[in-house]
Amino acid sequence: MTTTWQLSTEPSWLHLERVHGWLATTYWSPNIRVDVVRQAFTNSLFVGAYTEAREQIGIARAVTDFATFAWLCDVYVAEPYRGHGVARDMVRSLLANPRLTTVRRWCLATRDAHDVYRPLGFVAVKADTWLEHLSAPVAWQAAAPSRSE
Repeated sequence: MTTTWQLSTEPSWLHLERVHGWLATTYWSPNIRVDVVRQAFTNSLFVGAYTEAREQIGIARAVTDFATFAWLCDVYVAEPYRGHGVARDMVRSLLANPRLTTVRRWCLATRDAHDVYRPLGFVAVKADTWLEHLSAPVAWQAAAPSRSE
């Protein structure tokens, strides 16, 4: 396994089926539909990590107005490449993207990757500062497979 990678924001490099497969297994978007993933990446700035053969090994996405705010999300690295700095490199790339130089607030949510983001300047926020509204999963998840008995 190679531990070198290249980063790209080029949409034609995105392996949407692979990204969908990854995201559909995560705690933050279980069973997400492929059409929802396609729409999300079409309307966001993202960076992918790729081997020299252009095999996609990671993804990170920023939902942004390209002026003042960005939400960092869908940061995912394929299992064999974890622990090598791929996620940090992708996030650094988004933070340094010339289209986002005026962004004054970056936000993200994570259950378990705080150590990835702290060295990049992310800090915990007061829980009573933020609010959220969650849509019903039926709006974005694939239907559960029927069980034959």
